[in-house]
Amino acid sequence: MAVQVSESDQIKQFKEFLGTYNKVTENCFMDCVKDFTSRDVKPEESSCSESCLQKYLKMTQRISMRFQEYHIQQNEALAAKAGLLGQPR
Repeated sequence: MAVQVSESDQIKQFKEFLGTYNKVTENCFMDCVKDFTSRDVKPEESSCSESCLQKYLKMTQRISMRFQEYHIQQNEALAAKAGLLGQPR
C-alpha cells in the first residue's frame, strides 16, 4: 500500500530541500572560493567544492543510517516491553 503525500507536504519538503541546498552551497562557496580576480574557477576551488559536497552527502547519509538504527532499537525495545507487559505471570 503506497503512502500518498499531500501537495502541501510536498511543497514543505521541497522548501526544506531548497533551504538545505542553499545552505550547503553557501557554506562550500565561502570555504572554497577565494579568488574573484578571474571569471574562471580554479582547479583547487573546484576540487574543494566537490570535496565539500561529498563530505556533506556522506555526513547526511551516515546520520540517516544512525537515525534508522536508533528507530529500530526503539521499536525493538517497545516490542519487548509490550511482550513482557502482555504476558500473564
